[in-house]
Formats: sequence, structure tokens, C-alpha cells
Amino acid sequence: MEWLSQRCPLLPAAQGCPRPGRGTLLLVVTLSLLMYPVLRSLALQLHSAITGSYVSGTHSIAFINCLNEQIAKDIARYFWKGQLEESTEILLIVKTRTSKIGELSNYVRSIHPFEIPEIISLPIDQGNPLYLKWIEENVPRD
Repeated sequence: MEWLSQRCPLLPAAQGCPRPGRGTLLLVVTLSLLMYPVLRSLALQLHSAITGSYVSGTHSIAFINCLNEQIAKDIARYFWKGQLEESTEILLIVKTRTSKIGELSNYVRSIHPFEIPEIISLPIDQGNPLYLKWIEENVPRD
């Protein structure tokens, strides 16, 4: 029993189990903080795989300034069903309430000629207060 009480971390220190020192505690906290992004990412990927939902922050948008349309076409090539595609697109930016994105997405998919239209939503973090107020006043609530 003496050996067990000295080796078992579940028994209190009074029964022979030494308490961890500050160095051990600092090491555990440091490792936890360093591992947090990795563990969070793994947890989000697991949740996404199980639920089939999108993990926020998995993809990014890059805004690229092109000198002319040919350079834009050279950059904008993509693969669709195994074939290299190149098309001219027009970017439509719609400003609305975040709560309306699902409804907007459904509408666009119902009328868009592409099998998988590009519909991406980004939150508005800052902007002209008067313009944001105009959106608030003119886009109906749910």
C-alpha cells in the first residue's frame, strides 16, 4: 500500500503523493495553450465530419487586383468535372442582414445557371455608420 500511495496521483499529498510544483503547473498550462489551436482545429474538423456542417474559417477569399481581363482569366482558371475551365464572371456584392443569407442563397441557387454557384458570405465588421444604418432601416427583419 505504501508503494501505491507514493505513485498514485489520485491520492492526496497527505497520503504520500507529492503535489506538482509551480514548474510542472506552468509547463502544463503552456502546453495546453500551445496545443489549443491544434486541438480546436481537430475538434472542429471532427464536428464537421460528423454533422456535415461547415467549419468557419476553413476557407478564405483573396481579393486580387489585375491589370487587365486577360491576367484575370489566367489567374481564374479552375477545374470542373476533370476539365480545365476558364470563364468571365461578374462579381455581384449584395449587402444584407446576416439572418437573410440563407434565404438569399436559396434564391440565387434557384435561378443561377451553374450547378454549384459561388455564394460566399462575409460579416461586416466596420463601415460607414450612416450606410450601415441605412441597411438596418431598409432590409426587413426575419
